[in-house]
Amino acid sequence: MSSIGLTYQEDENIQKNRWKILIILNLFVFMSTLDGSIVNIALPVISKDLSLPIAKAEWIVSSYLIAICTIILFFGKLGDILGKIKVFRIGTLIFIVGSLLSGFSSSLSMLVIFRVIQALGASMTMANSQGIVTDIFPSRERGKALGLIGTFVSLGSIAGPSLGGGIVSALGWQYIFWVNVPIGIIAIVLGWKLLPKDLTMLKTKIDIQGSLLFAVFVISLFSGLLLGQQTGYSNPLIISSFALALIAFLIFLLVERHKAEPMLHLPLFKNPLFTVSILCGFLVFVANFCFNIISPFYSENILQLSPLSSGCLLMLFPITMAVTAPLSGALSDRIGSELLTFLGLLVMVMAQIGLATLHNGSPVIFVGVLVAMLGLGSGLFQSPNNSLVMSTVPRTKLGIAGSVNSLVRNIGMIVGISLATTTLFSVMSQKAGHRVTSMIPHRPDIFLAGMHVVFIGSASICLVSALLTGWRLYKKNSVPS
Repeated sequence: MSSIGLTYQEDENIQKNRWKILIILNLFVFMSTLDGSIVNIALPVISKDLSLPIAKAEWIVSSYLIAICTIILFFGKLGDILGKIKVFRIGTLIFIVGSLLSGFSSSLSMLVIFRVIQALGASMTMANSQGIVTDIFPSRERGKALGLIGTFVSLGSIAGPSLGGGIVSALGWQYIFWVNVPIGIIAIVLGWKLLPKDLTMLKTKIDIQGSLLFAVFVISLFSGLLLGQQTGYSNPLIISSFALALIAFLIFLLVERHKAEPMLHLPLFKNPLFTVSILCGFLVFVANFCFNIISPFYSENILQLSPLSSGCLLMLFPITMAVTAPLSGALSDRIGSELLTFLGLLVMVMAQIGLATLHNGSPVIFVGVLVAMLGLGSGLFQSPNNSLVMSTVPRTKLGIAGSVNSLVRNIGMIVGISLATTTLFSVMSQKAGHRVTSMIPHRPDIFLAGMHVVFIGSASICLVSALLTGWRLYKKNSVPS
C-alpha cells in the first residue's frame, strides 16, 4: 500500500488536483450518508401517500442502513483487490440509478428494493473513500483531509430532516431521491476526469465465510428488532431471529480470529483508546438517530408544522454543527480532543433532557434552542472523536480503521431507529391498552408519553458516552509528562 501512496504523491497532476478529488469524494460521502436520514422528514407524507403505518414506513429508512452495514466491509476488502478507485466509480453509478428508481416507487416493496440498490452503491463509495484519501494525500495533510470527510459524514447524517423538509414541501417526497441524480452526474463526470487509475491491486482472497456470517448476523438482528415491533418480541420467529444473530456473530468472531486475511481486523480493538473512541461514536449516532426518527413526527403531528417549517426548525441542528465542527477541530490541536468530546457530550445530555420535557404547547423557539444545543454538542464531539479514532491506529491501518468507523456509524443509526421506535410503541401501547404501531388520532398525550421516554433514554446513552470520555480524559491527564 505504501508504494501506491508514494507513486500518487510523486505525481504532480494528482497532487495539484488532490483537493478537487476530495470534494468529489465528499459529495458522494455526503449524499450517501444523507440518504440514511433525509427520508425521516418525509415518512409522515410517504406513510399517508402509500397508506403505511409508522412501523412499516420505517423500513424505508432501515432497509438502506441494514444493507450498508451488511456489505460495507466486503466492499472495503474488494477495493483492496480490484482497486479502491474502480470500486468507488462503480458505486457512484449504482447509487445514482438506485436514487432515480426510488423516486418512481409506487409501493413499499418497490421502494425498499430500490433503496437496497442505493445502499449497494453507497457502501461501495463509503468503504473506499477514506482509503483513497490515505493513498493520495501526503502525511502532513492526511489528518486534515480525513477530518473533512468525517465532517461531511456527520453533516450528511443529521442534515437529512432539515433539507428534506424543504424539498418535500416544494416538490414532493420523490425529489428527496431525485435530487441526487443531477448532483451525482456532475460529480461522476468530474470524477472520471480527475480520479487517477488504480496502480496496484493486492493479491489477496475475499473472506467469503466471514462476509456471509456477518451478513446473517446483521440481517437477523435488525430484522428481528424491527419485525418484533409489529408481532411482539415473544413471537417464536423473533426469538429465533435473535438466536441466529447471536450464533452467527460468535462464529464470525471465531472465524476472523483464525483467518490469515480477515474481513475485520480484530487486533485494532486491543487498543483501548481506539475501542473507547469507536464506542463513543457509536453511542452518539444511536442518540442522534433517536432524535432524527422522532423529531419529524413531533414537529409535524404534534406542533402541527408544515414539512417546510419543520425542516427549517430541524435545520438548526446541521447549521450549528457546521459552524461548530471546524472550530472544534482547530481547537483540538491546541487543547486536545479528549476535553472537547467530553464537553460536547455534556451539552448533548442537557439538550436531550430538555427534549424530554416538550409537549404539544411548547414554544417553537424553545424547541429550536434545544435542537441547536444538540447540534452544538455534536459539533464539539464529532471532529475531535474522528481524529482520535484515526490517530490511535498505525498509518498502515488507516483504511481499515475508516471502514470500521463507517460500519459502526451505520450500525449506530439502525440501533437508534430501532431503539427509538421500539420504546415509543411500547410506551404508547401500554398507555393505550392495546398494541400500537402508528399515531393515534386526537391523542397527542399518548405519543408524547412515548417520546419523553425515548429522549430520557437517549440522554442516558449520551451520559454513558460522557462517562467513557471522562475516563479517557482522566487517563490522558494521569499519564506523567
